[in-house]
Amino acid sequence: MPELVRLYIRNVFAGLGLSVAFVGLLLWFNVANLWHLISSSDIGYIAVALLVVFNTVVFSGVQFAICIMRMGHDDGASGGGKRDAIPAVDASAQMVPVRVEAPVQRRKMPR
Repeated sequence: MPELVRLYIRNVFAGLGLSVAFVGLLLWFNVANLWHLISSSDIGYIAVALLVVFNTVVFSGVQFAICIMRMGHDDGASGGGKRDAIPAVDASAQMVPVRVEAPVQRRKMPR
């Protein structure tokens, strides 16, 4: 199995753990009266399953993105490029007035 696939599967399991913890805290603290809605419904387990699944998708995606972003490698180079200051305005630039004719259009007033 490729290393990237193993990395993704590990992050999906991490996202699943975070999702279960998050949904557990949502129900424990009864956010938006969620515990009452789920416990008083005969199909509340579907709502809990959907919360876990969709939050797993979100959290595993975030975990994978963080892991990929941290994989950058350091070449040991100084990270070159010239460090010369870029002038914001040319000192020799002069403003030149330009005349533009704008014809006046008159509209008829409605009666």
